[in-house]
Amino acid sequence: MMELIYLFVSFIASVAGSICGIGGGIVIKPVLDAFGTLEVSAISFLSGCTVLTMSAYSVVKARISKDTAIDFSVSSYLGIGAVAGGIAGKGLFQYLRSVVSPAGLLSAGQSVILFFITLAALVYTLRQEKIRTLRVKNRICCMLIGLGLGFLSSFLGIGGGPVNLVILYYFFSMGPKTAAQNSIYIICLSQISSLLLNLSTGTIPPVPVFLLAGMGICGILGAAFGRRINRRLKDRHVSRLFLCLMVVILGICLYNIAGSQTGLY
Repeated sequence: MMELIYLFVSFIASVAGSICGIGGGIVIKPVLDAFGTLEVSAISFLSGCTVLTMSAYSVVKARISKDTAIDFSVSSYLGIGAVAGGIAGKGLFQYLRSVVSPAGLLSAGQSVILFFITLAALVYTLRQEKIRTLRVKNRICCMLIGLGLGFLSSFLGIGGGPVNLVILYYFFSMGPKTAAQNSIYIICLSQISSLLLNLSTGTIPPVPVFLLAGMGICGILGAAFGRRINRRLKDRHVSRLFLCLMVVILGICLYNIAGSQTGLY
């Protein structure tokens, strides 16, 4: 029964992630943490793999359909930085996993960081009409920004989350739907690097094969369904969905933080 719930969460998160460009992991990770049935490393790995299948399908499908809004002159350099950041974030996570005890403390720390990142993104989104945005073109700056995005994505196991969109809004003056496609492209590159690091270092956590395959398939199905919905929505609808998701994520993070404190003391 719990496996079916995981698959359902993966599908819904991938639909929302495909529409808004948040990857889906920012929903999957805290929700699975709340159930408390898997180790934090297993949850991060499952979440990352689901996000990878969702983002890879979205990018490839957009290219084949020739309806992509990805600005490769910007996002490719963001992606290069995200790959390096993803490797660094995964390395830090693996190190902390080996030294932090109890394991719930690491999960609680991730929830706290995710809460404040999401809160900052929510505040920015509510006030973005009053904020003057930039149009960064410098390749070095793009790679440095991508480095930070990839690091947070990999360390938290969220795939990208609202921070990607806020960065694309502010530094590159992208609209919600354009930012969503560029965010998914960056997320895809970051998650590929994270998976390759797991494979090369032999740090893949023990996870049920059925669950891994099922969540990956749900990522693809969710991406396909989300793309169909996204084409019918206007920018303001995508922004509203994004705001609603952030409020939900904040609530889940608070629940996980409170639950972790109860388990630790």
